[in-house]
Amino acid sequence: MNSFLLFLFSLKVTLCSCHAENKRSGFRSGRSQYAVSRVGRLAAVVNESSGLVYRPNRRTFWTHNDSGGRPTLYEVSGDGSLVDSLALPMLKNQDWEALTSQDTTVLFIGDIGNNANARRQLSIYRINLHHPNDFQPITFQYARQQTFPASKDTRNFDSEALFFANDSLFLVSKNRSKPRRLVSLYGFPAQTGNHTLEPVDSVFLKSMVTDATLSPDGRTLAVLTYGKIFLFEQKSSRISFQNPTHCLRIPRGQTEGLTFVNNTDLIMTNESGKMYFIKKRTKHSE
Repeated sequence: MNSFLLFLFSLKVTLCSCHAENKRSGFRSGRSQYAVSRVGRLAAVVNESSGLVYRPNRRTFWTHNDSGGRPTLYEVSGDGSLVDSLALPMLKNQDWEALTSQDTTVLFIGDIGNNANARRQLSIYRINLHHPNDFQPITFQYARQQTFPASKDTRNFDSEALFFANDSLFLVSKNRSKPRRLVSLYGFPAQTGNHTLEPVDSVFLKSMVTDATLSPDGRTLAVLTYGKIFLFEQKSSRISFQNPTHCLRIPRGQTEGLTFVNNTDLIMTNESGKMYFIKKRTKHSE
């Protein structure tokens, strides 16, 4: 992105608001309930962080670079310094955009970027950290996509958001279509095979989605966009957008990675390498 386009993008993010989503989707402003602080900068080798997942047993994070980067996972500390790296030479980083975990030993890498809506088959790789090169591919395509690339008014067959819940994987579409701006939710078994995906839910979000993460207790889904985080309460085992709660306006550049570190607090990264801690305020601190 050249400097002028970067300036326009930064200006757009800075000026973004939650007004449209609050009005049409039923969110409430939540910014006053959270404190945002910068906690570090990612190691230089992570030059375009896209996916992010917390490792609670080590209090570190896995991340990776965007499309064209090395097929490598990087383990970083809470201040962004490099702890370790895991090369996966059997894989190709065509467009790695998301990362999620099943537990402390199993990760899912989402090679799911599809900005042009032209890819006919997309992949997720199940990685067991004890045997990382013995990966298991999960492939999928979107049932409703008829043309490759999709026409601009239907360009919603792209995702940068992946999370695990209830033995299933879930995708949230990035949404490049206009003017409807309906973001789709897809769910499918976290098992090797080829899946054809139909949306299970949708919600109006004006911004493009870049990540999503579920709290450890499964009660809060956080969806990241450029400049905003949307929170959804989960009232049953069925993951959905049916209970929107808050919109947090957090303009911090091209934010691409988000993960819960406990049931209320999150870490967020952007593509310039900055890390932010998003902490829910207690009633006393308010």
